[in-house]
Amino acid sequence: MPAGEARRGGPLIVTEDVELLDDLLRLCAAAGAEPEVHHTMPDRRGGWELAPMVLVGDDAAARCRGAARRRGVMLVGRDQDAPDVWRRAVEIGAEYVLRLPDSENWLVDQIANAAEGVGRPALTVGVIGGRGGSGASTLACALAVTAARSGRRTMLIDGDPLGGGIDVLLGGERAEGMRWPDFAHSKGRVGGGALEESLPALHGLRVLSWGRDDWVVIPPQAMQAVMGAARRLGGVVVVDLPRRVDEAVAEALAQLDLGLLVVPGELRAVAAAKRVASMAGMVLEDLRVVARGPYASGLDDQWVAHAMGLPLVGELPLEPGLLAEQDMGEPPGGSPRGPLARFCTAFWDRALAGEAAGGQVMGGAS
Repeated sequence: MPAGEARRGGPLIVTEDVELLDDLLRLCAAAGAEPEVHHTMPDRRGGWELAPMVLVGDDAAARCRGAARRRGVMLVGRDQDAPDVWRRAVEIGAEYVLRLPDSENWLVDQIANAAEGVGRPALTVGVIGGRGGSGASTLACALAVTAARSGRRTMLIDGDPLGGGIDVLLGGERAEGMRWPDFAHSKGRVGGGALEESLPALHGLRVLSWGRDDWVVIPPQAMQAVMGAARRLGGVVVVDLPRRVDEAVAEALAQLDLGLLVVPGELRAVAAAKRVASMAGMVLEDLRVVARGPYASGLDDQWVAHAMGLPLVGELPLEPGLLAEQDMGEPPGGSPRGPLARFCTAFWDRALAGEAAGGQVMGGAS
């Protein structure tokens, strides 16, 4: 269990099998959940119905006959060849029949999800620069700041170790909290609540950035664990991604709902962005263009999107005085009336409306 994470309400366990109970308690501990244990059906009213999930040992199935039908009941045992196991599962309304140790990893995830009360996963948007200096990190910050200002639960994840630390753009390089090196050895599951509480809080959002010390390689397992935890929290997750795609970046791309490729309006930038899009597109299904001026002669945002062969989200507006504002501690998108904030607000309105409708995160090209 990650440091500082309090135990959360866990499943109801019904079993008299001491060895099975030890296994289930160990799995609950791994998920950061505190279970309620009974040898038979709980006496108190509502115990069976109100638990986030119910784990019934195959030794106790007969004692749970007649229990109220509900979701989240699992029949658990260790004997792979137990007779009549499916009949017993039907009698208690179990959704799953699990055999340990084969199902341990899956069960830990289910216990943790139930204990955290997982609902709709976060809308997760990645931002990638078509070439160096395209303004992708600025857009990622502005999207996160705008989402947080509207009251949405927001996390900004810096996926580019060579970007200098996205917390610098937010004026929080000295803010207390954990950075990527603290998660470099994470494997399996990271608690969503523990992740959120451990990160620096800047401008109403949580930020996972890089440290200032030695180079640290983030294994794909760590990226997968952190991204999964961030998504389970719900709300909005924005990821600033590098142009190169390694195994860790591929893990991040796989968890995005939408990717935004920032492409300056220059022929060489479009050519470079095509290579980036080709690599990212091998993992990411929905990749779209944000065009950025000024444009070379004869080019505009529509031309850039057409040349890329990707849908156009819109044109990233220029914001006069942006660098001066950053020097004074104002983050990108910090001024709600500025053109960058208005662009981000319009983006979130469309993206979240599409998600709520149950279809694509955004509609077709603008």
